[in-house]
Amino acid sequence: MSVFSYNVFSKGGPVMWLLLAVGLVALVIFIERALFLHRGQIRSTEFLNGIKNLLQKDRLMEALTLCEETPGPVAAVVKAGLRHARDDEPGLRFAVQEAALTEIPVLERRIGALAAIAQIAPLLGLLGTLLGMIRTFWLFNHGGNYATPAVLSGGMWEALLTAAAGLAIAIPAHLARHFLHGRVRALVHDMEWVGNELLRYLLREHRAGGGAAAETTAGKT
Repeated sequence: MSVFSYNVFSKGGPVMWLLLAVGLVALVIFIERALFLHRGQIRSTEFLNGIKNLLQKDRLMEALTLCEETPGPVAAVVKAGLRHARDDEPGLRFAVQEAALTEIPVLERRIGALAAIAQIAPLLGLLGTLLGMIRTFWLFNHGGNYATPAVLSGGMWEALLTAAAGLAIAIPAHLARHFLHGRVRALVHDMEWVGNELLRYLLREHRAGGGAAAETTAGKT
């Protein structure tokens, strides 16, 4: 930070340090959540087709291993379905839905904190503005004939800088929150689609294929 920028920053008073800390926390949360959600975003169609191919070859353990090695909530939902593939339809549906409901809070973790920061930052800016105005009027009251504009400008600097800093933090925090919510919605949509497709395949095609294969084997013997 250059000398000029540090001097301007220091004129904002102690509230500027609070705003700086809040802004850094918001930045860390956004980077961590963005990387986490990006890592959980996979090509759901290709992944599910790979699982189906393994199930058609009766390689259930390999399918489960693939789910273990694949990050993200989609793989977790598929894994839950495969582990209960032999259950009846209500049990299988419950397992898939429970896995999806378990993953949603993990996806939304700390996004609420980002929303709180977006709401708190303007309030901290307003606090700094009020403190700056109080300081200005206090100096004006006690300065008498010596209350020059140079003396009074310190409080005005504090009022303006904190208000601007609060808005400068709140606006990007709001945008970051909406961006992360969009990524979460996309992942939830993928989970719902994959869950429904997996249920349809396990209940209709996989079990029917297994039954047909068993009848063919019995006829040959």
